Amino acid sequence: MPRLQADADPSRWVAVTGSLGLRGRRHRKAAIRMLLGQGSRMMGGQGRGSGLLAWTLSQAAPLMLRRADGRVLVWVWKDDPELVVVAAQVQEITAQLRAARAMMPMEYDDTEPFQGAYLGMGEKLVLDRPDAAGAPPMAEYTWDTGAHFVTVTALCGDPQRFGTVIAEVDALARIVRLTDDLRVTETTGVLRLGPA
Repeated sequence: MPRLQADADPSRWVAVTGSLGLRGRRHRKAAIRMLLGQGSRMMGGQGRGSGLLAWTLSQAAPLMLRRADGRVLVWVWKDDPELVVVAAQVQEITAQLRAARAMMPMEYDDTEPFQGAYLGMGEKLVLDRPDAAGAPPMAEYTWDTGAHFVTVTALCGDPQRFGTVIAEVDALARIVRLTDDLRVTETTGVLRLGPA
């Protein structure tokens, strides 16, 4: 299975993937608290995530992401981890997945072309107007490689500030790429790859 890779700007983003232990713990916890709060708001709650639950999930998140083995990458905004969370995911395309995407609500038809540096032409969808359920503003970028869907989803905790970070989210989505292990039978000599 291909894996995702992206060299996010460390002055802007903190990677949740691979940040075990104390490294990135504060950012993980704040981002999870924001996501829990958004979920609570959508279900009619107060809109503030539980501190204990956020702490517990922040400890488990890196291990869960490590088990995903590169199929999921997550970043949070460095200056304000409760502002925006970005997740990239690769999924093998199945008939059921294609059918599920075809049955998405009409709002998901308002996509625009989006050029990735490595994945080519994809689609970008921005939903920045609050709906009746109080869903947070989001942007979703999708590429269909034929065998896999690559999606990058950004959720924002503050509708008023979504416009201030969307350009940086665009830049991050643009550099996501797929890598895969190539199996080469044993040969004598040197394997040389020509220029790409």
